[in-house]
Amino acid sequence: MTSPTFQRIPLALCAMLLVASCGKGDGQAKAAAAPPPPLQVATLRMAQQKVPVSLEAVGQAEGSREVEVRARVSGILEKRLYEEGAPVAANALLFEIDAAPYRLAVEQARAALQQERVRKELAETEARRLAPLAQDRAIPQREVDQAIATARQATAAIAAAEARLKEAELNLSYTTIRAPIGGISGRALKSEGSLVTANTESSLLTTLTQVDPLWVRFSLAQADYAAVRGNERGARVQLMAADGSVAADGGKLNFAGSTVDARLGTVQMRAAFANSGGKWLPGQYLKVRVLAGEQVAMKVPQAALLQGEQSRFVMTVGPEGKAVAKPVQTSSFIGPDAVITGGLAEGDLVIVDNLVKVRAGTPVQAKK
Repeated sequence: MTSPTFQRIPLALCAMLLVASCGKGDGQAKAAAAPPPPLQVATLRMAQQKVPVSLEAVGQAEGSREVEVRARVSGILEKRLYEEGAPVAANALLFEIDAAPYRLAVEQARAALQQERVRKELAETEARRLAPLAQDRAIPQREVDQAIATARQATAAIAAAEARLKEAELNLSYTTIRAPIGGISGRALKSEGSLVTANTESSLLTTLTQVDPLWVRFSLAQADYAAVRGNERGARVQLMAADGSVAADGGKLNFAGSTVDARLGTVQMRAAFANSGGKWLPGQYLKVRVLAGEQVAMKVPQAALLQGEQSRFVMTVGPEGKAVAKPVQTSSFIGPDAVITGGLAEGDLVIVDNLVKVRAGTPVQAKK
């Protein structure tokens, strides 16, 4: 028969285990009910500051001077005297057209001029010879008048012959085709031996483009143009690289449209940039930044700027230590920063990291 003492020992052990398990369960429940610790975040305290009025747009490069080189006289193209695509200096010889017919035309015009001069001399001599005879009434005065008129006609004929000679010499000079400007040469559109005809499409021989300075044409929205208007000549223009750095500074606006495009609501603009070495080419698309004065605003890193369904917003640390979303108004971007013109107040703490984990109402704590 089992002793009552031994029966009571297992019961006591069970009671102890039950009490221990109940205590452990209560601790786990309390731990589960405790709020998570605040999320540590980096913050930036907002303060008003002077920032540039910065406007950005995508523009297209073009030569500051673009010239079509055309044949001004007809003939056989004999020589091409430049390397296609290479820079050429102003007045450099580019092409030669067969000049033999034009030299012959010059000689003929010179001979015709000499004939007219001889005719004039003969007419003047005749008029001088007849004048005394008319005074002696040996011949009618009418014959003297005709001789004087003939001499005057010879003078006019000489002037016409001189003009024809100059025209022939000018046409001869057109057989050597020179660069009207310095620039980058284009592809030769006619090969040696081709017949070119003046004043037709076949007269186009090549093109020249001056790329230093380079012009960049772009458009600004009507609202953005209001920030530049009146200060076009004082505005500074930059070209931006793909990584957001400044690729060229010191550009100047040299044209601003006087009308707004009714379809797009934009104003045409153009800026000039130094382009030694031909770093940028005509037709290339480039990002342009226009700096036109200063404004008082705030800046936040672009990474802190989030896009909502209706507007952009930033996450801030609220007075109760919880994240608060604040819609903001932006005007432009300067390097890695966004310019904030509305929505934030002095002293606001904007969260700039851990934004993937932050939601409105999330407990947060600014890192020390």
